[in-house]
Amino acid sequence: MPELPEVETLVRSLQPAVGRTIFAAEVLDRRLGVLPESLAGRTVQRIARRAKYIVIELDGRGDLVVHLRMSGRLRLDRSEREAKYTRMILHLDSGDAVYFVDPRRLGTVDLHPCGFEKPLGIDPTTPQFTTGALATLAAASRSPIKQLLLDQRKIAGIGNIYAAETLWWAGIDPRRPARTLTTDEIAALYQAIGAVLADAIRQLGTTLGGSVSDYRTSATKDGSFQNALCVYGQKGLACRRCGAQIERVIQAGRSTYCCPSCQT
Repeated sequence: MPELPEVETLVRSLQPAVGRTIFAAEVLDRRLGVLPESLAGRTVQRIARRAKYIVIELDGRGDLVVHLRMSGRLRLDRSEREAKYTRMILHLDSGDAVYFVDPRRLGTVDLHPCGFEKPLGIDPTTPQFTTGALATLAAASRSPIKQLLLDQRKIAGIGNIYAAETLWWAGIDPRRPARTLTTDEIAALYQAIGAVLADAIRQLGTTLGGSVSDYRTSATKDGSFQNALCVYGQKGLACRRCGAQIERVIQAGRSTYCCPSCQT
């Protein structure tokens, strides 16, 4: 599932569409909550990321909000094999088009006439996310620390991959109750979150496979952060820090990867 770095990468790649007018829209999947006529003639004023959502601000018509979920991607290009998985096309007056490709058909597109107002937690890439804010969230939580990191009502944008990686870098067991973290551990985790997300954005996100459902920055280009993964998907391999074998455990029905030796 595309997480904060992948969504941020796609948003940056969509910036050429800002200032262009949608002269026609094709909604190819009736599951999507938007009508073509509600988009035609509207000018794209801004494209931004909010947590894992892509928010396209339209003049006089509110926000077009895309949630990619498991396999969605919103881009200015598509490959030949992606054509049959295209669920929406926005034709721009520049001659370009924005394609919403989603092989698993789990992503959503909705028009919010009065703006996108969904309540979300703190974005970890903003100034509002501080060591103190993280400490306050942790102190009030009875959940394991990894579950806190994944709770979009508390911290918005982090998913399974980056939660595992940040906890490894901070040396914290993902099963630890959040409220038991010390001041030093909170500081280490805060630094790890910022560093891991920034590095993943620089490397254009994580591409984990070669199927049509896997994330790509464009029709032909993968992200590269998968080459820097230290713990996620590394079951049975030696920990880069201490040499112990990485373990896979299940938390809340999802795979969690950690080092049994140096994550405490």
